[in-house]
Amino acid sequence: MTVPTTGSEQALKLERATWTLDAAHANVEFAVKHLMITTVRGRFGKVDGTVKVDPETPDRLDVAVEIDPASVDTREERRDAHLRSPDFFDVEHYPRITFRGGRVEGDLLGHFKLYGELTIRGITKPVVLDVSNDGRVKDPWGNEKLGITATAKVNRLDWDLKWNMPLETGGFLVGEEVRITIEAEFARES
Repeated sequence: MTVPTTGSEQALKLERATWTLDAAHANVEFAVKHLMITTVRGRFGKVDGTVKVDPETPDRLDVAVEIDPASVDTREERRDAHLRSPDFFDVEHYPRITFRGGRVEGDLLGHFKLYGELTIRGITKPVVLDVSNDGRVKDPWGNEKLGITATAKVNRLDWDLKWNMPLETGGFLVGEEVRITIEAEFARES
């Protein structure tokens, strides 16, 4: 059994590499308040991405991620159809959500902040991801894998996702703050 390397063991392994997102082992999820009293969670089923690491620039990563917003899944087809509509993601006109990351603060081998730009509906805004490097292992077939967990909070209004309905008792149907959680496995390409 291979044990994930962490801390000082892993420090010896910060090397130039390209890692490709393993979509079969990735969850890109979001959570937002509904009716001001509960939380609706959803995920995107189609996501691709790469991370390039260069040990000569440990304060930078080259991160490129693409999400297909038509793959949104909240376990309620009518809500998913509404999210695909012009009221929200407008997937007919904006078939991709992208994230491009670069500057890093912290320890690439532990916990760090990744500064990047998130584009939704053609609008690009800065976003900071809090990232945890969950370790590196070799799978049973000899492939090197890397696990990460990342979180962020964004305001959906920043990307013109403004649709809402007022509630009779005050407040709105859909909250403005969206919590993003990413748990992903990457495979080493080079």
